[in-house]
Amino acid sequence: MSSISAHTPLMQQYLRMKAEHPGTLLLCRMGDFYELFYDDAEKAARLLDITLTRRGQSAGEPVIMAGVPAQALDGYLAKLVKLGESAAICEQIGDPAQAKGLVERRVVRVVTPGTLTEQTLLDDKRDAILLAVAPPKSARGEWGLAWMALTGGGLTLAQCEAAALPDWLARIAPAEVLWPQHQSLPNEPRWPHTTERPEWHFDAALGLRKLCAQLQVAHLDGFGAQALGAAHAAAAALLTYAEQTQGGTLPLLADLRVERAEHSLRLDAVARRNLEILQPLRGEDSPTLLSHLDSCQTAAGSRLLHDWLQAPPRDANVARARHAALQALIDGDLAALRGSLRGMADLERIAARIALKQAKPRELSALRDGLQRLPALRRQAAAFERCALLQTIDAQLDLPPEPAALLQRAIAAEPALNLRDGGVIAADFDAELDELRAIDTDCGSFLMELEQRERARTGIANLRVQYNKVHGFFIEVTHGQTDKVPDDYRRRQTLKGAERYITPELKAFEDKALSAQDRALAREKVLFEGVIEALQPALADIRRAAQAVALLDTLAALAERASTFGWVCPEFVEAPGIDIVGGRHPVIESRVDRFIPNDCQLDEQRRLLILTGPNMGGKSTYMRQTALIALLAYLGSYVPARSARIGPLDAIFTRIGASDDLAGGQSTFMVEMAETAAILRQATPHSLVLMDEVGRGTSTFDGLALAAAIAAQLHDRNRSLTLFATHYFELTDMVLRHPQAANVHVGAAETPQGIVFLHEVREGPASRSYGVQVAQLAGVPPAVIRDARKRLDALERQHQQQEAQLDLFAASAEIDEAEPAPAPTHEAVIEALDDIDPDTLTPRQALETLYRLKALREVE
Repeated sequence: MSSISAHTPLMQQYLRMKAEHPGTLLLCRMGDFYELFYDDAEKAARLLDITLTRRGQSAGEPVIMAGVPAQALDGYLAKLVKLGESAAICEQIGDPAQAKGLVERRVVRVVTPGTLTEQTLLDDKRDAILLAVAPPKSARGEWGLAWMALTGGGLTLAQCEAAALPDWLARIAPAEVLWPQHQSLPNEPRWPHTTERPEWHFDAALGLRKLCAQLQVAHLDGFGAQALGAAHAAAAALLTYAEQTQGGTLPLLADLRVERAEHSLRLDAVARRNLEILQPLRGEDSPTLLSHLDSCQTAAGSRLLHDWLQAPPRDANVARARHAALQALIDGDLAALRGSLRGMADLERIAARIALKQAKPRELSALRDGLQRLPALRRQAAAFERCALLQTIDAQLDLPPEPAALLQRAIAAEPALNLRDGGVIAADFDAELDELRAIDTDCGSFLMELEQRERARTGIANLRVQYNKVHGFFIEVTHGQTDKVPDDYRRRQTLKGAERYITPELKAFEDKALSAQDRALAREKVLFEGVIEALQPALADIRRAAQAVALLDTLAALAERASTFGWVCPEFVEAPGIDIVGGRHPVIESRVDRFIPNDCQLDEQRRLLILTGPNMGGKSTYMRQTALIALLAYLGSYVPARSARIGPLDAIFTRIGASDDLAGGQSTFMVEMAETAAILRQATPHSLVLMDEVGRGTSTFDGLALAAAIAAQLHDRNRSLTLFATHYFELTDMVLRHPQAANVHVGAAETPQGIVFLHEVREGPASRSYGVQVAQLAGVPPAVIRDARKRLDALERQHQQQEAQLDLFAASAEIDEAEPAPAPTHEAVIEALDDIDPDTLTPRQALETLYRLKALREVE
């Protein structure tokens, strides 16, 4: 492209701004449209399906352009952000009516996936999180993390080791990640939308200064964040980026939190997916645990519940406080409280937009109405039985009356959608504005009064005072009456049958009237900005009240769920374990006519449950419901059970289902083994582990050997509380050698009509797998079923004819623990081989024989 100086003034203006925002689509306000030019226009036309045109010339070439209507901008921005694009919004700063030459323009904000503030672009029930990641300065250093939602008001810091980074990313779930330029992203975890920033932005000293300035403190000791240098570096990049994208205005920062791994129950990305906490496995919006729990009456309550599920507290005392609040709410008039919460304005997001000076008129009226509802809501909440958490809510709802009073006086009852439309500031708030409005609205009465006075003064009975857009105000006199026209009349226009005049009085009124509307709009803008500025000192208090409303709504929603579905308050105990009586899956029970409850006992004597039974018998449901009940308990919710006693937990790990990662070069079995490896490396005696059908992705011998070794490792080394579902019946013998293992199975019965799944979990191993029966239910052709039955009968007869040789776990134990034996002779090995008939061995017998021969070879 030619040098900038060769372009027209407008294109020079555009290209200078574009140079400041490379890689970002630049939308320039041009009257009623936002226009894009050159490469941006071609890209936008492709992404937004808008018309690409060529108009005029600049630097000797046609100007390529595409535009979107200003009124529809938010819809197009939403589409761009969904596609992972960023957009710089350039507005006309100067007044086109007064501009001499080119109207002044500048970029007022940059819209990116992590910096959304417009209500129309945001998900009401989920925040758009902006995360900055600062890599460590040394190989053993910690990673720095800083994140916030621009529509929130709080910033969070954390530091972690490289191995824990995937868990943190899954827990934060950012919409956008800031990353230093010229540094390579780690291959794991999978990163969302990433924006590179200059390395010097990640400066720890700068971050500390910015945080202290925003919080108006001398140091961060009071927040427990003074020594988090790596996190300060991330915060520096985060705040700098937020300021630049919001046109130089920093978002509201009223709170600083420090997160540590030990604060939350650990849920990695695999566990979140397998338990369908926030997203179902099928990729739809529901059903999930969140969708089932979320009966919140406000958007802020839904967001808070989402955040609780993202990071359930590990401290049982936090859950106990929430349980006490739920009991108080259930015992009171819960329905009336939820009715009062319904329709409450989103105070938190409105406060954030006021801080950014982006609030719209109707947001201020919604804030006014919401603040006026707080005293009544506080009185209603105070009627419930007192508990510590409800007392905290009561205190936070107590706001000074000045913000609500200001909004009541300043903002019209039903303001216009946009400030430019007028009618935003209430009457009697400003005398000058009232006068300008009176001129505009009383114009008709003035003209009628003038007309009557002039008729009386001139004696012209048909004299008329009128107005049109072309000639303005005028006095019209027919030609037959022009001799009566006074000397102070000045001719304005001659018509075929009449003359039009203007008088000094009418001219003065015209000047005042024609400018009144524009002056009124300008005055409203000044007054509106003054209200925004006057609200700034109250924003921290408004945000605290908003948090109290969200907390009250979330607790009320959990209380309603507990009451509706008959859930009970769980009990926390000091001893490790989980003791659930009559447990149910919280989501599935509401979607079936009859759900069979089941018990689950895991403790020091039963750390590993080997779960067997047929497919479709309910093994996966049983495992998931156990994990979800434990999760709900730590969340602070009641649980779907007759009773539940939960010991200390630090994490929930899952290995459930079959999935691949072909894009990452991993087969289904490789994914299975990678997830298993992660569990074996990280699970502790306080972890709950769910393992479903480990080893099924490879050959029988490999799979059985791996499953046995993995189960033994979880029992002996990790000592986790483990539910181990399997179709390898050989694993049921594990209880003979591992004292803290026990067998349970899901019941089934075969009737003349076919197999019946009882969905009951019973003690002991399953007697058979019913695989052929399940295949028949699935619609496998009858001929295949008949052939499978014949083959199964033959294999079972062979098994019965074989003499039991060596137990799988006994063999491994003998290999590990037996006293050294004399070396066998060569003849003994040959004799052992001669005893083997490969054609009659079952898979289990073959594996046992292989272990025996390997033991002989090792001794030899």
